[in-house]
Amino acid sequence: MTDATLRRERSTLTGFADNRLDRREDLRNKPDAVTALRHRSDTRIAAVAGETPVLNRTGEDQLSIWFTHGETEMLGPALEEIFLGMAEDGSPRFGRLLDRSLIEPLTARPELMLTDLRSIALKGMVPTEEVGPLGEAKAVLDWHARHRFCAQCGGPTIAGASGWRRECTSCGALHFPRTDPVVIMLVTRGESCLLARQSRFAPGMYSCIAGFVEPGETLENAVRRESWEEAGLRIGTVRYLASQPWPFPSSIMVGCIAEALGDEITLDLTELEDGRWFPRSEVLQMLEGTHPDGLACPQHIAIASTLVRAWALEGEQP
Repeated sequence: MTDATLRRERSTLTGFADNRLDRREDLRNKPDAVTALRHRSDTRIAAVAGETPVLNRTGEDQLSIWFTHGETEMLGPALEEIFLGMAEDGSPRFGRLLDRSLIEPLTARPELMLTDLRSIALKGMVPTEEVGPLGEAKAVLDWHARHRFCAQCGGPTIAGASGWRRECTSCGALHFPRTDPVVIMLVTRGESCLLARQSRFAPGMYSCIAGFVEPGETLENAVRRESWEEAGLRIGTVRYLASQPWPFPSSIMVGCIAEALGDEITLDLTELEDGRWFPRSEVLQMLEGTHPDGLACPQHIAIASTLVRAWALEGEQP
């Protein structure tokens, strides 16, 4: 895929989307080949302790997600390890899960930094090209931590396919990492759009509404159902704009712009604290940080920011 093609894809503007690893699915069921890759001198490994990424201080003000083989061994024993793929320079990349009990002793080591994944992406704590692979590693490692037992018979499972499968030791069932689809939609009505907030949001922050896709739904119908359930709005046209991997713990955000067929909003106050129509002029103030009441849109790593900017600045319509 060319750089020009990537620049045309809005999905590349979202957090965790820049992942340049060649995942090399063809190697996952070749344990000898993967073991050989694991012990190469140019191999680099990302580590997660429980749910907390471990960062390597590579300079006075520089952090990286990558460790050498020897550095990783000094962090502690692996609960699980996955083969992530090959970097652009041909060097192998792996992810390693450490026990959460190691968080405190690792935090005390000056050459390391432990912090949450969202902060790493939001604050640009590591090079941009490392954020996507870290999201990939955390999502798959978290899946391993939550799938120790077979959903079919309850028996214990073990990792297979270089970390991309779990195998039941009792009934032989195979289990694979799952990605949960979530629709997130900017609902528009003429020159206004619906923005809402949950109580957990930062003060003054308003965003798009969203919800999980349910079995038997198209993405478009999921947008229509969630818009009705959360805001009491009937929806006509729905159009896809962008997507975003969202490793909290393992979702794919499917971003759409949707046309409301009416103006009256009835909020589901169990889900939302507030919400209303925002005219384009007010949204522009929110994006520019000049809103008189200090209201704001989500920051750049969130696909909601991409959707709002596509409508407010680029003139996208359903």
